[in-house]
Amino acid sequence: MKIGGLIKFTLIDFPGRPAAVVFTQGCNFRCRYCHNPELVYPHLFAEPVAEEEIDAFLKRRQGTLEGVVVSGGEPTLHEDLPQFLAKLKAMGYAVKLDTNGTRPDMLKQLIQDKLVDFIAMDLKAPLDKYALITGVEFNPAVLRESMDLIRQSGLGYEFRTTYDKEVLTDADIAAISQSVDGKHFRVQECLPVAKEKAALKVLHQEI
Repeated sequence: MKIGGLIKFTLIDFPGRPAAVVFTQGCNFRCRYCHNPELVYPHLFAEPVAEEEIDAFLKRRQGTLEGVVVSGGEPTLHEDLPQFLAKLKAMGYAVKLDTNGTRPDMLKQLIQDKLVDFIAMDLKAPLDKYALITGVEFNPAVLRESMDLIRQSGLGYEFRTTYDKEVLTDADIAAISQSVDGKHFRVQECLPVAKEKAALKVLHQEI
C-alpha cells in the first residue's frame, strides 16, 4: 500500500463512529474538481508513509477510535488492500471504504472476505457525462456492477455526488438519485479546492 496521508480523528467521515482516515496514493480518474491532487498525480506524490507507522499509530488508539476510513486517491487500485484491511480488522477496527467503483472485482473480494463494514461510492455524473468529470473513458457496466454489489452486500453504504454546476444540472442530480432508487444518496457541494486542502494532512510529521 502506498499511503499518502492521515487524518488522526474525525467524527464525520464514518457514520456513528470516531475514526481515523488513511489516504492512499494513486487514482485512475482525473476529476476536474479533485481536492487532493497530491494523491492522484504521480509527479506530486510525497514519499509514502510506511505502513508500520500507520500500524503503530492505530495500535496506540485502540479503545479510543472505533473505525478507520480508507480513502484516496482510489484504494481499490492497490492489490494489497485486502491484507491492509485484514490488519485493521485484526486490531478491532470497523472499516469504511471510499471508492469510485471502478474495481468491482476488488469490491467483491472485500465483501466476501468480510473486510469492510461500510462502503461509500462516488457517483460522478450520469453515465453519459462521466468523462466530462473524470477526464477518462470507461465501461459504464463496471460502475453498474459495483453499485449492485454494494446494494446487495448487506453492509452500510452510501452513494454520493459532488454537484459541479459547471457540468451537472438539477436534472442530472435527479437522474443519479433515481439510478439508486433515491436510497442512501447524498449530494455534496462542489467547494473551491483551497477550502478543502486543509482537510488532508500529508504525513511529514511524527505520528
